[in-house]
Amino acid sequence: MINHQLFHTLHQLSRHLTNKLNEALKPMGLYGSQWAVIFVLKQKGSLTQKELCDYLFVEAPPMTRTIQRLVKQGYVRQVPGQDKRERHIQLTDEALQEYSNWENAVNEMNQELLKSLPQSAQEELVTLQYNWLQQLLKGVD
Repeated sequence: MINHQLFHTLHQLSRHLTNKLNEALKPMGLYGSQWAVIFVLKQKGSLTQKELCDYLFVEAPPMTRTIQRLVKQGYVRQVPGQDKRERHIQLTDEALQEYSNWENAVNEMNQELLKSLPQSAQEELVTLQYNWLQQLLKGVD
């Protein structure tokens, strides 16, 4: 029974966090799924669509739609790779200029959501989720 409750609660929390992120980014014309792609590209540089899908655990069709929206907004560009079917996704200069505004909005939302959670609990939560994710990823290989 605890497994069912744990996963139900995690799902509810995930939905709530997604909604809060969308609210924070909406005035800037972005959604959380777009922010996730932008954030990963800023951290890791140019990636293929498949690498983005694998890293973010997103299937190809929704990733294609997200990338197409970001291209239309002028925030990413697709650069042909060595294989003609492969395209590398990169942030544009416009995205790099806007990045700090988006990041500030996300950080403000994060701080608001975390203000009632003690620092020690935040640190423990980060450790738990990191360790759990590492264990899950080992099972994927």
